[in-house]
Amino acid sequence: MEIPGNDKRSLNFIEAIIEEDLKNNKNESRVHTRFPPEPNGYLHIGHAKSICLNFGLAEEYNGLCNLRFDDTNPEKEEQEYVDSIKEDIRWLGFEWNGKPLFASDNFDQLYQWAVKMIKNGKAYVDDQPQEMIAEQRGVPTRPGVESPFRNRAAEENLDLFERMKNGEFPNGAKVLRAKIDMTSPNMHLRDPIIYRILHEEHHRTGKKWCIYPMYDYAHGQSDYIEGITHSLCTLEFEIHRPLYDWFLDQIAEGSYRPRQIEFARLNLSYTVMSKRKLLQLVKEELVNGWDDPRMPTISGLRRRGFTPQSIRAFADRIGIAKRDNVIDVGLLEFSVREHLNQIAPRVFAVLDPVKVIITNYPEGQSVKMELDNNPENPEAGKRKVPFTREIYIERNDFMEDPPRKFFRLGPGREVRLKGAYIIKCEDYKKDENGKITEIYCTYDPETRSGGSGANRKVKGTLHWVSVPHAIEAEVRLYDRLFMDEDPDGHKDKDYREFINPDSLKVVKNCKLEPSLKSAKPDDKFQFQRLGYFCVDKDSTAERLVFNRTVPLRDSWAKKNR
Repeated sequence: MEIPGNDKRSLNFIEAIIEEDLKNNKNESRVHTRFPPEPNGYLHIGHAKSICLNFGLAEEYNGLCNLRFDDTNPEKEEQEYVDSIKEDIRWLGFEWNGKPLFASDNFDQLYQWAVKMIKNGKAYVDDQPQEMIAEQRGVPTRPGVESPFRNRAAEENLDLFERMKNGEFPNGAKVLRAKIDMTSPNMHLRDPIIYRILHEEHHRTGKKWCIYPMYDYAHGQSDYIEGITHSLCTLEFEIHRPLYDWFLDQIAEGSYRPRQIEFARLNLSYTVMSKRKLLQLVKEELVNGWDDPRMPTISGLRRRGFTPQSIRAFADRIGIAKRDNVIDVGLLEFSVREHLNQIAPRVFAVLDPVKVIITNYPEGQSVKMELDNNPENPEAGKRKVPFTREIYIERNDFMEDPPRKFFRLGPGREVRLKGAYIIKCEDYKKDENGKITEIYCTYDPETRSGGSGANRKVKGTLHWVSVPHAIEAEVRLYDRLFMDEDPDGHKDKDYREFINPDSLKVVKNCKLEPSLKSAKPDDKFQFQRLGYFCVDKDSTAERLVFNRTVPLRDSWAKKNR
C-alpha cells in the first residue's frame, strides 16, 4: 500500500490500519488522534516522536489531533508542566484541535459511568488495603483470590461510593474495583482498581474531588468522549488493551469505537528516558534544571540549539516499529548537524586563544576580508571580517615540535588564514612556566584572494580573530550526559554511576569576530572548524554565552571504533 503523491513511500503499519479503516468507512471515515501527556514532568525526545506521529497522521489524512492532559494524579501534576508541554508542541510546529483538553474535564461523566457499572453489577467497593488486593491478584499462571467484598449488593456499593466521593473516608480506606475475571491470565483484568481515595487538591478542580479515577479507566473513556478514532500508545500498553476495550463495552452506544494501537517507544543510546529519573536528576541538582542542554527533554534540546526541523527529520528517519529497539543517539546528532549545515552562518571564534603577531604587516592597518556566510546557501550573502597585525588563533593549532602529519602551525611552517593570507612561523615566546604567550609570523601579501599567489597551496587552514576587534564570550561545551551506551540497563548498578564528568566544560574569555556582538538568544552559528553553537538564554548585551550544540563530526563514533 502506498500514499498517493508521497514519493511512493511505503506505509508504516499504523498508516496501513488507518487506510483499511477509511476503506471500510469505519467511524464515518474519520481520523482523529490525540496526544495525551500526563502533566507530571517535561516532555522528552520520546514524546517528540509521539507528537510527530499523532499530529503528523492527522495532517496526512486531513483529520484532527487533540491535546489532552491525562491529569488523574494531583500528587504529581503542576501547571508548570502543562505550560511547558504546550510550548514544546508549538515549538515543534504543531497546533492541536480546538482548546487543550483535560481528563479532569470528564470527572463528572466518569463518575456517572462508574455509578452505572455499580448498578449493572460490574463494579464494587473493596475495603481491603491496596497491598492485600495486589497479593490476592496472584500471578498470571495461578488464579487470583476473590475479594470478600466482591459480591456486595449494588445498593451498598452505591452508598459507599458516594460517601467516598463526599470525603467520609481517609486515603487508602476503600477503592472501587471493576468486576471482571480473577482467573484471567491477563493480570489487568483481575478486578482492577477504578477509583482511589486521595485527599489532594487538584491543579484544575481544586478541592472538588477527593476520589480520582485510575489512568486505565480515565484514558479510554476520555478517548470515547472526544471521538478519538485511533488511540496510539507505546508497546507497554498492549497488555492493557483488553481492559481498554472492556471499559468501552460498558459505556459505548452505537457503532463508534476508538481503537488502541501500540507502537515501539523510542529508546536512545547514552540516554535515560524515564521521567522519574529525569526528575531525580533535576531534584538532586545533577543537572541545571529540566532545560539543561544535556537533558533529553525537548526544552533542553531547544536550549542546546536543536531545531524543530531536525527533530521532525529524526522522527521521520527512525520510523514507526512494532518491536522495541535502541536508536543510536548519533542519528539524532546527525539530524541536527544536517539542518544546521544548511542554515547556520559560518563565523570565527577562538576558544583557547594565543596571540599571533604578523611582524611584516603594517602597524595600525585594518583590512576587511569578505567571507561567505554559508557556502551551502548562496543566498546567505557575505560578511566582512577585520584583519590586523595581531590576531588570535587556537592554542592547539600551534606546536613547538610538530609531528610530520601535523598540518597546522609550527616553527618554519606555513598555514593559510581562512579568507586571508598565508603566514609562516618565524619565532615564538614563552612565559616562565613554559606556556606559549606569543607567536611571531610573517605573511605573504600576494596570497590574498586576487593576488598572484592566491592559488599557492599549503596543507593547513586556520580560523582566526583580530585582536583589537575581538569580543569576549563564555562558551559552554556540552557533551553526552552519560558515558555508558545503556546507563539504565545495569541491574547491579545505579544509572547515576555512568554520568559523564566531562559533560559540561565552561570556557571563559573566548574571542569572537565582531559580527557576533549583536547575536540574540537562540541564534545559531557554525564556529568554523569547531562545531555548531547557539546563543544561550543567559546571554546579555554585556555578556555573551554560547552553547555547543554538536561538534562538526561525531567524535564518539571515532572514539569507539
